[in-house]
Amino acid sequence: MLAVRIRRRKAVALASAALLAGLAVPALTPATAGAETPAPAPARAAVVADYYEGAEGRTGAALRSALHTIISDQTKLSYSAVWNALKETDEDPANSGNVILLYSGASRSKSANGGDTGDWNREHVWAKSHGGFGTSTGPGTDIHHLRPTDVQVNSIRGNKDFDNGGSAVANGGGSLTDSDSFEPRDAVKGDVARMIFYMAVRYEGTDGWPDLEPNDRVNNGSAPYTGKLSVLKAWHEQDPPDAFEQRRNDVIHDSYQHNRNPFIDHPEWVEAIW
Repeated sequence: MLAVRIRRRKAVALASAALLAGLAVPALTPATAGAETPAPAPARAAVVADYYEGAEGRTGAALRSALHTIISDQTKLSYSAVWNALKETDEDPANSGNVILLYSGASRSKSANGGDTGDWNREHVWAKSHGGFGTSTGPGTDIHHLRPTDVQVNSIRGNKDFDNGGSAVANGGGSLTDSDSFEPRDAVKGDVARMIFYMAVRYEGTDGWPDLEPNDRVNNGSAPYTGKLSVLKAWHEQDPPDAFEQRRNDVIHDSYQHNRNPFIDHPEWVEAIW
């Protein structure tokens, strides 16, 4: 297991499901000190295969348990460190000085992070009140579900569950909301679903944090649940992983947490578990 972990941490950039399928993914320029030259594509593919070795051939509860063990081996960030991490994970591929905001799709300067109107801040896609983990190191700082969002759009989303329908969100890029739910723009519906699925498998109540679980309801409040599962599964199918999401998964793995979102690398595992 140690050898696999060492190989995993030494791989830099772009080991993903798209790579395994032979799809082209944009090159990644390492932004951390001491980063290595990216390995050849076959070596990166081997690293991803090695990473999930303990999960191959499993389904249902056995698959979920194996994935939990694999992805729980991670480096944890402080909440302040999340700012700089997001500037790399969500970098605009067309402008290295900007990040792409999750819900609106807008490109905004990396330096415009903060809490004022016009700034971007750190959105917890699994709302931090759903389980009460706040911004503590652990689920509150896990960048697999933390994304840059416009301050005002983030406020409108609040801690609402995810569901279809509602009225247009101002500057929300096509996002909709009503009194008890939020629907992100079409281009990131699957991204949102896969972040929720990651959180549910990573945080199983075994390490001092709540047992997070998607359900098929809204108005979950402070309970450690997020809905709606049926809608999230549909979004996952409608919006498969794209190059931006795949690259983000690689950067988190290679440069920050050293773990992966398995539902980006293996979208078929959503149906195998839920």
